[in-house]
Amino acid sequence: MRAACQGATMGRWSRRVKTGMGVCLAVLSCLGLAGCAGAGMSGVRRLDGRRLSSEQVDQHVERLMAAAKVPGLAVALIQDGQIVHLKAYGLKDTAERQPLTTSTVMYGASLTKAAFAYMVMQLVQEGALELDRPISTWLDKPLPEYEKYKDLAADPRWRLITPRMLLSHTSGLPNWRLTHPEGKLEILFEPGRRYSYSGEGINLLQLVVEQATGQEVGALMQARVFDRFGMTRTSMTWREDFATDFAVGYDEEGKPLGHKRRQSVRAAGSMDTTVTDYARFLAGVLRGEGLSRASREEMLRAQVPIHSVQQFPTTSERTTEDNRAIGLAYGLGWGLFESPHGKAYFKEGHEDGWRNYAVSFDQGRHALLLLANSSNGDSLFKYLVDALLGPTCMPWFWNAYIPYDRPELKSPQALEEPHPPCESEGGGRVDASPTLIR
Repeated sequence: MRAACQGATMGRWSRRVKTGMGVCLAVLSCLGLAGCAGAGMSGVRRLDGRRLSSEQVDQHVERLMAAAKVPGLAVALIQDGQIVHLKAYGLKDTAERQPLTTSTVMYGASLTKAAFAYMVMQLVQEGALELDRPISTWLDKPLPEYEKYKDLAADPRWRLITPRMLLSHTSGLPNWRLTHPEGKLEILFEPGRRYSYSGEGINLLQLVVEQATGQEVGALMQARVFDRFGMTRTSMTWREDFATDFAVGYDEEGKPLGHKRRQSVRAAGSMDTTVTDYARFLAGVLRGEGLSRASREEMLRAQVPIHSVQQFPTTSERTTEDNRAIGLAYGLGWGLFESPHGKAYFKEGHEDGWRNYAVSFDQGRHALLLLANSSNGDSLFKYLVDALLGPTCMPWFWNAYIPYDRPELKSPQALEEPHPPCESEGGGRVDASPTLIR
């Protein structure tokens, strides 16, 4: 029960539960909830000012999970830089019928990249790195002399690559070398020319950071991010104490895919975390902790506009103007867009069996974090973001967050059609789920 109730007294609610009777009621309420954090809260305030009770939040989440066939979903809502709703819904293990909790370890996937970018900006702030100097500045030898990068020996363009390019995904490197027919690493275009998401680029920056500091990235992340925010159940590699409470990932048909116990640090995506821990990180970023105002602004400044129809495949040259109105762009480690409520910054995390989404708004210091242990998770993201935050103009089609009830939008033909993120339903566009409570 302690694990299930962890975080239930966080934030503003903790100040209300002061009497012995209040504590007893809190504990009793946890018995009937999977995760229960957030139970007893007075509700949340959407970006558009509308208030939702905790019961309404639960109804939105549970109806969408059932419709999208998502076994487990952890949700955190942040207002004024503080966690105001923290709750886990559904199951972490369907075979054992074990409930997901707010302390259950889930795979963070590419949410790792945003936390890594935050750490890198600390190093830049301290002068250990410079964003616009070539990466060769900090390497002990030419990049192709490292075994992992020998494929670049015949391409001198690697000398043009900078930390800024790696963080903004403009280095020209592919997402993964495995997409090459022979598994070779290559530079696909002149570094700095355009946006193209690259896990390879983030892992290259990991090498640069380790060479520049003489420290392993795992240790740097622990000291500069996880310890700072009290992220006690987060790590860049698997820890044995995670074995007592971890989630299993599931594919689209509900087949269990397990939970990989990663032993190697990868800045592009080896982090395991919990909804409690990553919400603490997001709240800290909203409050500006750990970075100067100038460093934070640079991290969240548009570095490159994005014109691709969808984020993946990264090699596609197909473009669109659908997202021009929201100024879709990439900063340093974060995606950016202009919402009806000001600038928003976001990060996703995807792997088979796992779908994660975090979006933050400086106005009102709001954020929403969604962690799903299912490949179906992203099919409810668009609807749930709109339900819990109000219309945001999130670039849902670019993210390929195709709603569960609109499978036709996965067709090749849909890539040829316009999908402006701010338009209301009509003409084949998506606005709100019919399952949502009005």
